[in-house]
Amino acid sequence: MKRYSSLIVAAFCLVAVFVIGLIFMESYADETSGRRSGERVTIYTTMPAEQAGMLAAEYESLHKVHVDFVPMAPSELTEKLTDEARTRHFTADAVLADSLVLERAANKGVFVPYMSEAADSVPDEFKSDDAAWTGTWYDPVVFCYNSDYMASLPAVPRTWETFASYPKMRVGMTDFLAADASANVYLSLIAAYGEPKTLALLAAIHPKVVQYVKYLSTPVRMAGMGEVDASIATLSETIRYLGQGYPVHAVYPSDGTAYMLTGVALINENSSGAKAFLEWLLSDEAQLALHSAELYVVPTNQSLLAYKMYAGKDRVLFSKRPDFDDGQKSEMLNEWLKNVRFKD
Repeated sequence: MKRYSSLIVAAFCLVAVFVIGLIFMESYADETSGRRSGERVTIYTTMPAEQAGMLAAEYESLHKVHVDFVPMAPSELTEKLTDEARTRHFTADAVLADSLVLERAANKGVFVPYMSEAADSVPDEFKSDDAAWTGTWYDPVVFCYNSDYMASLPAVPRTWETFASYPKMRVGMTDFLAADASANVYLSLIAAYGEPKTLALLAAIHPKVVQYVKYLSTPVRMAGMGEVDASIATLSETIRYLGQGYPVHAVYPSDGTAYMLTGVALINENSSGAKAFLEWLLSDEAQLALHSAELYVVPTNQSLLAYKMYAGKDRVLFSKRPDFDDGQKSEMLNEWLKNVRFKD
């Protein structure tokens, strides 16, 4: 555990030193690439307003370009892009959003294909085939163990089935109805294993759940405080609590795991500011800004120094994304409520 924490700190410092040098180089690049001080860029986003505002403030301080983020819920953004695609009247220069939102908008011809050297370093699984959108970072789901509990185990559960069947283990997890990232776990399991097997896995976990909580951070805190032995949690929250000294350890499910992928797409092909911002989102400089705000997501650009700081060469992500419509999602969540959460 101490070694893992030290590696995170050392890697973060290395990234910070590297990025400081980049800032000086970028100031010259701004002049030669056509970016103009005082330029404004409008971005639709599904990111929380606070996180989007942090990115905007950091970018403006470094590059003197003002970024106006317009936060929306995924369903709201999907509807807005659909309407704007129909009228061909767009009020934003680009979109930074969940990849499923981007995929649906791309199918309606909303985006302008955009390719770059940075985007070329992103694996194909994290971007569209036609360069309509590119993934910027993702947040995988992990088994978050209390370190003392984990050390006491003869064998650590590393698959969904062994985690579900492990005896006398107290579990913490976020209610699937409380957060998109939590619902994504359930929907991703269904996409990977089918609904019957997923419901069986969750039915096996249910008796061990100490509490279905409202926030993504709570299961990790509970594991760190010893209130549960293990939690189903996001990597970003696990690393955040680890950095604060909580005794937790992240284990990637060896049979695959869910993840939330954020990506970016260009709408206004004439906006040099939007193109520059898209490039910045795939840089170490952007990752440093995210880390400074304690948002520890895995960059898709594997050439970055920031990518090297994430342990877990054994990361296995589900190959099939949960691309269900709202009606299907509602039906699936109702099945979980009826057959697991509130089953008599």
